[in-house]
Amino acid sequence: MTVTEETAPAARQVLPAEERHAAELAFLAAQDPGPRPPGWALTPRAVVTFVCGSDGAELALPKRRAGIPAKLAITPKFVGERALVERCVVTLAGERGLLLTGEPGTAKSMLSELLAAAVSGTSALTVQGTAGTTEDAFRYGWNYALLLAQGPTSQALVDSPVLSAMRTGRVVRVEEITRCLPEVQDALVSILSDRRLSVPELTATEDAVVSAAPGFTVIATANLRDRGVSEMSAALKRRFNFETVAPIADADAEATLIRRQAVAAVQRAGAAFGVDDAVLDALVTVFRDLRSGRSAEGWDVERPGTVMSTAEAVQVAASLGVAAAYLPGGDVLDLLPGHLLGVVRKDDPADHGRLLGYWDGPVRRRAEDGSPMWRRLWDLRGSLR
Repeated sequence: MTVTEETAPAARQVLPAEERHAAELAFLAAQDPGPRPPGWALTPRAVVTFVCGSDGAELALPKRRAGIPAKLAITPKFVGERALVERCVVTLAGERGLLLTGEPGTAKSMLSELLAAAVSGTSALTVQGTAGTTEDAFRYGWNYALLLAQGPTSQALVDSPVLSAMRTGRVVRVEEITRCLPEVQDALVSILSDRRLSVPELTATEDAVVSAAPGFTVIATANLRDRGVSEMSAALKRRFNFETVAPIADADAEATLIRRQAVAAVQRAGAAFGVDDAVLDALVTVFRDLRSGRSAEGWDVERPGTVMSTAEAVQVAASLGVAAAYLPGGDVLDLLPGHLLGVVRKDDPADHGRLLGYWDGPVRRRAEDGSPMWRRLWDLRGSLR
C-alpha cells in the first residue's frame, strides 16, 4: 500500500527524551558494561553522563556493535551541578523516592524526564498532579464495561502509571505532587513503604496484591512557591529524599541554554532563528538582574514578585525568534520591553512599577555609559506604559 497523507504517521511537536536521545542511550548502554542496579537500563555512571554530558570528549565503545557508532560525544542536557545529578542517581539506585523542589522554571520536570528515560528506558509513566487528581491516578481504576459484564476481575482492572511501574520495575514520575490534595498524596505512603499495593476487590485471586519489581521508584516534583499547593504530610516527606534545583548560576551557561532551546522552538514553528546574540544577552541580563535583585554591576534592583525563570526567558527568546521570522520589517529589539512586561505582570500588578524602576536604574545607567543596545532599550521606555 502506498503511504499517503492519510496513512503517514503524524508529526509530533516534541519527542519524549527516550526517543529524542535514543542514539545516545543505546551508545551508553553498550559503552559502559559496569554493574547496574536491578531493572536499570544503564549504569549509574552512564546515567550521570547522559544527563550532564561528556564535557565534549568522545567516548569509545569497548568493542564494536552493529548499528552503534564506535565513538560519540554525549551532549549536556541539564545545566546545573553535577553533584546534584549524582545525588539524584544515588537516591534512585537505592530505590528511595526522589523529590525535586525549587522555584518554577528551574527544569525540575526536564530533569525527572531525563532520569526516568535513562534509568527505565521510558519517561511515559507519569501522573500530572492537580487539585482534581484522585487516588485512582496512584492506585488503579476499572474498565466499567468489563466490570459490569464480569465483575471485579484482573482483566477489568486498569493500572495507574504507578501500578504499571510497580509491575515492570520502572521509574514513575509525579509532576506537581503538592497540587494534589493531601489525602490523595498519602496514597503513596504505603506504596513507598511496603512496595506493594493491595486490590481488595480481587481478594479471591492471586492478583489481589501487586508487589513492586526491582527498580521501581518514584520521582516527584514540587513548585513550593506556587499558589494552591497542599502541604505534604510528615509521613510522605520521610519517604522521599529532597533535592532543590536552583536557578542556573553561570550567566554564559544560561545564555547558551536559552539560545539552544529557543532555536529548537522556532525550528518546530517552521522557521530559522534570526535573533542576534546581543539581543539575547540583553534578555538574559534583564532576567538575571530582576531574579537576583542585583545587577551585574552591583546596583540594587527591586525584585518583582513573579519568578523570572530560565523557562520564561526561553519563551520570550522563542517569541522574538518567531516574530523575526514571520513578521519581519522591524527591529526585534523593539519587541523586548513588551514581552518583558507580559512576564513581569503575571502575578502582581505592582510589578509593573518595579520593571519601570529597573528601566530608570540599570537600563538608564548603561545607556549613559554609551552602550548602543541599552540606549535603544532606554528609548523604548515609553512602550512599558
